[in-house]
Amino acid sequence: MHSLLDQPYELPADAIAFYQKNRFVKLKNVLDADTLAYYNEAISRKVEFLTNQNQPLDQRDTYGKAFLQVFNLWREDEASKTFVLSKRLGQIAAQLMQTDGVRLYHDQALFKEAGGGITPWHADQYYWPLSSDKTITAWIPLQPVPLQMGPLEFSAGSHAIVEGRELSIGDDSEQKIAQRLRVTDFQHVIEPYDLGEVSFHSGWVFHRAGANQTDQVRKVMTMIYMDKDMRLKQPENRHQINDWNTWCPGAEVDQVIDTPLNPVIYG
Repeated sequence: MHSLLDQPYELPADAIAFYQKNRFVKLKNVLDADTLAYYNEAISRKVEFLTNQNQPLDQRDTYGKAFLQVFNLWREDEASKTFVLSKRLGQIAAQLMQTDGVRLYHDQALFKEAGGGITPWHADQYYWPLSSDKTITAWIPLQPVPLQMGPLEFSAGSHAIVEGRELSIGDDSEQKIAQRLRVTDFQHVIEPYDLGEVSFHSGWVFHRAGANQTDQVRKVMTMIYMDKDMRLKQPENRHQINDWNTWCPGAEVDQVIDTPLNPVIYG
């Protein structure tokens, strides 16, 4: 299990070019069935232990219906740490962004419950006090994700749009960003994920996910990477202040984010 996570992945040049143009890419056979089965069990067990959501789905707001979230699992147990700090995944992130290396910003388990609602249109980097767009998220399903389970949907190349970047995730972002994207020429991409398939998307590309219409939990692990030389910027909203204090405490504005919570994973 562990050895695969440290083995290089042969990333085709056309995948890098596709990412640079569209700011997302889906890659097949990043992980194998045995590795996923092992970490599915380990991560699911830890998510179940740490989750404190007791409110029924129909009593939650749109964001609350989207998924159960658990953060920084790598700090909780050795299995999660091995997965999150994978050099294989870090290598892919660095090569797609064309950086010398990457640090961890944080990890995040996103478990969309059976019957769980949509994840509204949004751009992740609205929340991040980071000085450049050299950021990328690995979206790693722990099982196959058919269309009915709510895979990620991307607006290819939409990182070029500034309008909508100021919106936090919710009903407002779903409506306003969808309306804005309808009048663009960006391709809307929604596809199922095969077992072992992993997508990577940048912090400013707009994306969403559909509802989980199945009777099974959609189990996804994500890692957010940043350029290993990323600097902290002056926060521009309350969410960025919170992220500074939560994910990179002790980092200083205009300095490289080199804290114990942000290890270099590759490079």
